[in-house]
Amino acid sequence: MGSEESAGFEPATGDGPPSVGSAEVRAASVRTAFEGLLQIRRLTGGGQAVPAPWELHRPVRAVALALESSGVTPSAVDASGHRVSAGYRVRTGEPAGSVRVDWAGPPGSGAAHHEEEALAECAEVLRRLGWTVLLYRGPRRRRYLEVEPPAGVTGVRQPARRGVVRPMGDA
Repeated sequence: MGSEESAGFEPATGDGPPSVGSAEVRAASVRTAFEGLLQIRRLTGGGQAVPAPWELHRPVRAVALALESSGVTPSAVDASGHRVSAGYRVRTGEPAGSVRVDWAGPPGSGAAHHEEEALAECAEVLRRLGWTVLLYRGPRRRRYLEVEPPAGVTGVRQPARRGVVRPMGDA
């Protein structure tokens, strides 16, 4: 039994260590977890277009799984907490119930130059799965996504909007 099987699967949020072990084993674990998420959606009646209650109660985990399963690269940190690779970083958003997605990397990695394109890819993945995705500019003009359940989804309080918002994509 591998360490991932014995410890339980956790999607990459971009704040953990670099993936160790076989890339094929990790890909199979991610694929299995994502297929499970889609099955939960089917069983709860929302289909693939709406986040399931499970996702609404664990939005960071659900968003990280969606991004990792789509092949987007997560960032990573070493044992001392220093960022060692560029990629997405998923964490709890400021309004309750939302998730923040940044494009992070170590100094000199060029993460800031790639964030617009990379975050657009992340937004597209999440929109296809029924999440509402908004683009913001934060400190030092760095972009980030705020991800929240679509309006009208039951079982979760909608976050309060703040500031100027630029929707990603069509609408």
